[in-house]
Amino acid sequence: MLDELQAKNIALIEKASFVPAAGLTVITGETGSGKTAFLTALKLLVGERADSLMVREGSDELSVNARMYAAHQDQVSCESSHDKSSDAEAHSGAEHVVKRTVSRDGRSRVWIDGEVESVGALAETCGTTIDLCGQHEHQKLLEVSNHVRLLDAWAEDSIAPALQTYQKAFQGKKEAEATYRRVADMAATSEEKLEQATYVKTRIEGLRPSPEEIEELEKKLPLAEHATKLAEHARAAFQHLTGDTGAIALLQSSAAEMREASRLDESLAPASQQLFSAATEAEDVQASLSSYLANLEIDPQDLERMQKRQADMQSLLRTFGPTMEDVEAQLTAATETLETVAYADKTLQEAEERLDAAKRNLRDAAKALSDARREAAPRFVQAVTNEMAKLQMGTAVLEMQLTPLSEEAWTEAGPARVEFLYRAAQNLSAKSLKKIASGGELSRIMLAIKVVAGTADEVETLVFDEVDAGVGGNVALSLARVLKELSRSHQVICVTHLPQIASAADKHYVVKKTETEDIASGATIPRTTLEAVSGQARTQEIARMLSGEVTDISLSHAKTLLSST
Repeated sequence: MLDELQAKNIALIEKASFVPAAGLTVITGETGSGKTAFLTALKLLVGERADSLMVREGSDELSVNARMYAAHQDQVSCESSHDKSSDAEAHSGAEHVVKRTVSRDGRSRVWIDGEVESVGALAETCGTTIDLCGQHEHQKLLEVSNHVRLLDAWAEDSIAPALQTYQKAFQGKKEAEATYRRVADMAATSEEKLEQATYVKTRIEGLRPSPEEIEELEKKLPLAEHATKLAEHARAAFQHLTGDTGAIALLQSSAAEMREASRLDESLAPASQQLFSAATEAEDVQASLSSYLANLEIDPQDLERMQKRQADMQSLLRTFGPTMEDVEAQLTAATETLETVAYADKTLQEAEERLDAAKRNLRDAAKALSDARREAAPRFVQAVTNEMAKLQMGTAVLEMQLTPLSEEAWTEAGPARVEFLYRAAQNLSAKSLKKIASGGELSRIMLAIKVVAGTADEVETLVFDEVDAGVGGNVALSLARVLKELSRSHQVICVTHLPQIASAADKHYVVKKTETEDIASGATIPRTTLEAVSGQARTQEIARMLSGEVTDISLSHAKTLLSST
C-alpha cells in the first residue's frame, strides 16, 4: 500500500506531494493539466523503464520518493471513514522507503530502505504490490500466467489441497525420472568404465587402512628409521650417568661433602639438599634410559613392513585423494557402479516401476486439480460477468478456457493452460483479452475481476487510468459504485474525468497547470501542481467537472452528488 509519494522535476511537476487514502483516491484536472506526469512518477516507482525526456526542463535530474506498507489482509476498511489518510498508524506490515532518480543523461539510480539497489529489486518490492491498470500500461491481467493464479487464489479452499497434492506428485515424478536416468546410464556403462571401477575397488580395498593404522604409522615409523642413532645417543647418556666416575656418583659425593659442611654452617644446607635432589633425579633418568634402550630394538623386517605400508598409503592418496574421505568416495562410486551393472536388469526394472508409479500418481493428482479448477471456473467467471453487468457492459461475458497440455508440457502450475476469454456479445466468438481493442472496455473487465478477486489478489494498490473512457450517465454511476466496492479490499487510485467517481472518493486531488514568469529571463514557465481538496474547494472542482465551469447550478448539482455518495 502506498503511504506517501513525493515527486520532483518530472515533466511539468517541480515538486508535488501525494498522500492517498487507504480506500479510494481520485485525481482530477482539466485536459492537459499534467496528470500524465503523476502517472509517470508511479511508473518509475514500480520499476518501469526511465527516459531522460521525463526530466523537467532546466533540472539535472528528477526524483521519486515513496513510503510503502505491505498491508495485505490488514488494510483498513474503507467503510470506517469517509476521509482517511494512509498514515503509519493505519497500517500494519513491513515498511519500505524507496527512492529513484533519473539524470539528464538517462542514468537511473535506486535506493530501497537506504541501500543502493537495482531497478529489478524495485520492481520486486513495489511492482508486485502496485498495478497500473490504464490502457496499454503495466497490465498483469494480460499475462496469461496470472489467470490461473487468480482462479486458484479466489477458490483457495477447494483448489489449494488439490494443487499441493499435484505439486508434490510433480516433484516426485521429477525425482523418479532422475533416478531412472542415472540407473539407466549406469546399466549402459562401457567395458572401459567397468574395468576402471574394478581397478579402483580392488586397489583401494587391497590397501584400505584404518584411521588408527595411519596414526600409528605416523608415530612409530620415524622412531624405527632412526633407531640406531637414538640407541647410540641414549646409551652414551646412560654411561655418563653410571659407574664410579659417573654423574650420579659425583653428585652423591658432592652432596655428602656439603652435608658435612652444613653442620658447621647452616647456610649451606639448601645447597646440600639441592645436590641430593639432583642425584635422585639423575637416578630416575638412568632408570628411564635403561627402559628406553630395552624397548628400542627394532626388527629390520618390521621396519621394512612399515616403510612399505606408508609408501602404499601415500600412493593411494596421490591416486585417489588427496584425503581419505576422497578415497572412500571413489570406493563407494566404484562399488555402486559394479553392483548396478551386476544387478542391472533388476535395478533398472525397480527404477522403471517407481517411475511408472510416480506418473500414475501425478496423473491422478492432475485430474483432481483439473476437476477442482473446472468446478470453480464457471462460478468465478459468472461472478465477474455479474460485475460487468453492473458496469453496463450489455451482454458481454467473461469465459475461462482450460486447455489440457501434453504430459511432457505439464508444469508445476498444473496440467492445463488456464486463460480468460472475452465475449463482447452473445453472437460473437470469445477472444483473448490481449485482442480487446478498447482500453476502457479492458479496464472495466479488469475492474470487475479485481472486485470479485477481492483480498485473494496479491496486488494491494490499483491505479486506474482511462477506466472511464467513453463512459457517461448511468454507467458512470455504476462505475463509481464498483470502484467504491473495490476500495474495501484494495487501495484504489483513479485518474478520472467523471464527477460521479470523484464524488465517491475518500480523498480528492486536483492537478492544475499554471504559468509563471521567470524574473531572470522573462520567459513564461509552465508548472503543474497537485493539491488535495476538500470542503468548498472540492465542491467547486466537481461542479467544474459537471458543466465545465463553476456556476450556481453546477454547484448545486455537485452538492447533491456529494451528499448522495
